[in-house]
Amino acid sequence: MDLLFLSRRIFLGDGEQNGLIHGGIIVDTEGIIRRVLRTPQEVNTYLYNTESEAVYDFGDLLLMPGLIDPNVHINEPGRKDWEGFVAATKAAAAGGFTTIIDRPTNATPPTVNVAGLKAKTATARGKIYVDVGFWGGVVPGNGDQLIPLLGAGVMGLQCTLAGSPEPVSGEFPAVNEKQLEDVLDLLKDEEEAVIAVHAETPGSLSESESMAPREYKTFLATRPPHMEVSAVQMLCRLSQRHPRRRIHILNLSSGQCLPLVAECHRNGGHLTVETCPHYLALGAEDIPECGTEFKTWPPIRERSNQDLLWPELKPNGGIRIIASDHSPATPGVRCLTGGRGRGNFLKAWPGINTLQLSLPVVWTASHQRSGEGKESISLSDIHRLMCLEPALLCGVSNFKGRIAEGFDADFCVWCPEEEFTVGPELLFTATKATPYAGRRLRGVVHATVVRGLHVYQQFEGFGQPLGKVLLRKTSRKLVKFVRM
Repeated sequence: MDLLFLSRRIFLGDGEQNGLIHGGIIVDTEGIIRRVLRTPQEVNTYLYNTESEAVYDFGDLLLMPGLIDPNVHINEPGRKDWEGFVAATKAAAAGGFTTIIDRPTNATPPTVNVAGLKAKTATARGKIYVDVGFWGGVVPGNGDQLIPLLGAGVMGLQCTLAGSPEPVSGEFPAVNEKQLEDVLDLLKDEEEAVIAVHAETPGSLSESESMAPREYKTFLATRPPHMEVSAVQMLCRLSQRHPRRRIHILNLSSGQCLPLVAECHRNGGHLTVETCPHYLALGAEDIPECGTEFKTWPPIRERSNQDLLWPELKPNGGIRIIASDHSPATPGVRCLTGGRGRGNFLKAWPGINTLQLSLPVVWTASHQRSGEGKESISLSDIHRLMCLEPALLCGVSNFKGRIAEGFDADFCVWCPEEEFTVGPELLFTATKATPYAGRRLRGVVHATVVRGLHVYQQFEGFGQPLGKVLLRKTSRKLVKFVRM
């Protein structure tokens, strides 16, 4: 028998209904949406005439499509103590995410060949609470592995222009412009392939030259905006030379890059951009001495930079996606333990624990900006930036990202008005350090549903780890997914 999900506030995200409906969603035994009931009268008629296996009434809670994060570092196998599949997918579920895409770095082995992908999928199965897909990695010398990786099911290919931090630098080195163009030439017949890029060029200032390593401004000076600007200029050149290929900029920080992206679009390039909650909500001026939990690449910049980013979140703006770039690490690697190395921004691992908190961080920042008369975003924008556009990027938009007949019954159920204070006891990640500790945030996730299954409920905890591995099968004319 079917399941019935009810709420007085359902946001469909179907492109036709921009407001909220008071209705219900009928879900079949395979976890697929069979029908949407758009009025209380339709719900009453259905209940009168049909027996359901279960009815879940969420009352006044807002029920919307499950969130999708295309930028998550899950460090298993190899560095499970940093972040493994169980902890990461529990955090995702508690944050309203129903699908996440794992980056190819930080695990050992990295996902730079089919063997690395198989290691990932074998480790993930039976452990994941939400659906998980994978990026394949582009590093110098693995050109012969890229088409096999696409054929094996990665969502796309990802590289970095500035190298990776220790201890990952030797496992996932940077590519340069010539090497990246060689990849674009190699993939000329793979029309669906997306190339995602960490867009910073190598800096000229060594991190070892400073005398004040515990001050954030010292670290910030080592990664100035021109590192991002020069990288985006390079990607604009490549995009205009390869207009059929989608190049995607991961975790963009500097608003100075966005006019370059707009010019690239006018010149025929296919270049898209994502930013992260921390760039929208945190300012360099507020980062305390020794606060290495704030360190990331590219860095959190001054508050004035936020005013360049927020207007670009609108439908016609230059930023298409908000993604977490979730990349926690153990306290020692983050220089958060005692001793001489504590608080050393120049030695600490760059990465922020964000995944579980992305929705309330963005929603809170938007609410605060609205109260100040500044540019903010709506629920419809949240859906576009954190559901629909990520689904399009990863090629899953034919069955995820909307509440519609034939789509997966993936739901985020939350209260936009409710507030909570961030504390380590609330976090399900492997490590608890986060720049949001002690902050009062607006927006509480009450339940997360993946294909009709309750994987998370605020007071009951987690269901069984019934998430699926998403593998993308591509051809030159068709994109098909195998959910395993």
